[in-house]
Amino acid sequence: MKPEDLQKAPKLFCENIKIGYTPEYFVIGLSSGTQSSIYSLTPQHAKRLQQYLNHEITKFEQEHGNIKAEWNPNVVSPVQGVHLPDDKS
Repeated sequence: MKPEDLQKAPKLFCENIKIGYTPEYFVIGLSSGTQSSIYSLTPQHAKRLQQYLNHEITKFEQEHGNIKAEWNPNVVSPVQGVHLPDDKS
């Protein structure tokens, strides 16, 4: 992909990411409001995606400082309007 193609592409803010997998592939769902995109990757491509993200995050942090973030499976975007997985209501 050329840099100018990436600049022209429509952009959405990703509010939520869900990932599932089988021994054959990973399925990644990205959502923004009511729109969603689903991508399937081989385990090898998923691993390369992880490596690429780690590489780009390292570069970002070298330029802009550490990103403060903690992974928590119960964090829900405020615009999703759904209950947390352990919510009893």
